[in-house]
Amino acid sequence: MVSSAPAVDVPPQPWTGRFDGDGPDHRRWWQAVSPYAPHRSHSPTAPSFVGPGAPSARPGASRPAVILGFGSDAGVRRNKGRPGAAAAPAAIRAALGPLAFHLGRDLHDAGDVTVAGDALEAGQARAGLAISTLLDAGQLPVVLGGGHETAFAGYLGVAGSAAVREGLRVGVLNLDAHFDLRDESRPSSGTPFLQMARAEAAAGRELQYAVVGISEPNNTRALFRTAAELGVDYLLDEDCSAEAAHTFVAAFLAQVDALYLTIDLDVLPASVAPGVSAPAAFGVPLPVISAVCRQVAASGKLLHLDVAELNPEFDVDGRTARVAARLINTLLG
Repeated sequence: MVSSAPAVDVPPQPWTGRFDGDGPDHRRWWQAVSPYAPHRSHSPTAPSFVGPGAPSARPGASRPAVILGFGSDAGVRRNKGRPGAAAAPAAIRAALGPLAFHLGRDLHDAGDVTVAGDALEAGQARAGLAISTLLDAGQLPVVLGGGHETAFAGYLGVAGSAAVREGLRVGVLNLDAHFDLRDESRPSSGTPFLQMARAEAAAGRELQYAVVGISEPNNTRALFRTAAELGVDYLLDEDCSAEAAHTFVAAFLAQVDALYLTIDLDVLPASVAPGVSAPAAFGVPLPVISAVCRQVAASGKLLHLDVAELNPEFDVDGRTARVAARLINTLLG
């Protein structure tokens, strides 16, 4: 079966980085990544998710990872945040490029889906189709947002993929200071998970949603009530010790066959991640978030991931972009 290429608005651009040599011992991300092209799916080296049940990946086998940018500020603007996240895909690629390449998987770049003006819903739909195409070709999509409206694009891709059609229980784990369950007339960066819950209910399913890092002062009582009504599991930022986070994530992973991980960089302290729309006064320590990423990667259940809310306009010395790059590197390792 020959897979098709995802439709994008901007084709993959050349990557750059430090050059230490051509050999494998000197390899860096910019030398390892190649433009994504359709290939024959279900190859013996590319495990797929079939179910119901656990992922069918054999020990030591890793799906190729495909970078997909989602350049969007529309959701942040609608949510009255600080725009600038549309430039995040390029900034994260620039931070990834110089990293030494130690990954045991192929790495590709599919280019970007971009949102023009306020055409958010159309952009999310296009990105969702691109993500479904990658998933059904046996790839691991790595989406670089964009505001956290990126998450609903990710959901559309996962929900439209064979993984869901074949009956896998897919859970959504959000590393975030906010529930993003706002009930508003127009979708925004603050609404994606309520949108997911309603879409799942319409499909006769229930959203399995958990959040690590919730900031109580930054979520209203109405949002906590909505979370309770939807059965959302969450861990407050002040309770995020390494042990508590590990236990929480392990319990959630045990309930699902495959995982969609979405990282809103404002889950981290402002000193670590200043370049976001809503910097955190408290936040979850980076070692805890990094440990969660290692735990997810080790589970073998990672189906799709995205990183959202980097705002290069407010970053300091590329600090937030570098953190985003490090977490992605950890998840793919």
